Amino acid sequence: MQFHRCTFVCWFFGGFALLLAIGTVHAQPAVLEQPVKAKAKASEGDEWVRLRRDAKNKPIALEVAIVRYATPKHANTAPAKVPEYVDLIGAIHVGDSSYYQELNRRFRKYDALLYELVAPEGTVIERGRGTSNAHPLGAMQNGMKSMLELEHQLEKVDYTRPNFVHADLSPSEFSKSMVDKNEGFFQLYCRMMGQAMAHQSQQAAQGESADVDIFAALFAKDRPRKLKIALAKQFASLESMLSGISGPEGSTLITERNKRALAVLRKQQAAGKRKIGIFYGAGHLTDMHERERLVEEFGLQPIGTVWLEAWDLRP
Repeated sequence: MQFHRCTFVCWFFGGFALLLAIGTVHAQPAVLEQPVKAKAKASEGDEWVRLRRDAKNKPIALEVAIVRYATPKHANTAPAKVPEYVDLIGAIHVGDSSYYQELNRRFRKYDALLYELVAPEGTVIERGRGTSNAHPLGAMQNGMKSMLELEHQLEKVDYTRPNFVHADLSPSEFSKSMVDKNEGFFQLYCRMMGQAMAHQSQQAAQGESADVDIFAALFAKDRPRKLKIALAKQFASLESMLSGISGPEGSTLITERNKRALAVLRKQQAAGKRKIGIFYGAGHLTDMHERERLVEEFGLQPIGTVWLEAWDLRP
């Protein structure tokens, strides 16, 4: 019985984590709290999603980071007063409506807002369009949206604003890269499940049980909230899981898409844009910070973090 429970939980969380890594895809249809500001610290840029707890250690929110990067000469400057910067903005692709409202408000302030979307160049995302169940990934994301009673990113983010810049692969480029790397979605999914099972073993050694949390949530009266809490508890392992599926040579899912985003960043900087945001799935951002050398190659360093509440977990 334990094997079946573990398999189900690994499928559930592994699939959700993979959706966070893939992010948004284009398919033709067939009371926000004040953000919690953290002081700049040596580990800034290492954590992108966190579970916030109250004084009694009860989960109250899933939060996503926005980390500001600037040149070393601005290391001691207040982040709000830096004249030129790059913000890495973690995305959760299904979240509370208030989370997307806050993002839309912040996005207006950038000279250029680079965003992820595996779609042909020139694709126009109509506001409130959502994603279609005709695409397997869209169907999975819509299923998560309904199960957790959340909103979908494509429905709530205003992609029509003039400062939005596409910074991702086209479907043909994505497919070619996967062929060149001998990758497939099933292969990536199996890797993700393997990482999830390893994480569960570590939790079991510490006396915790994700499978119990998930199954209890499925039969709870407030099922959506309990499921969100069970999933939020697993996010601490998300970065290591995504690193595991990429491997030493990188992957199309993370590495190649990040390369494209940072190539677009260089073009925007060369065009004179000074305040730039990169809005990508939270699972991409450790790779951008380290592996793609935003710090080393662009000569930037993190100077401040703002945490936004993506899921309200309160009763």
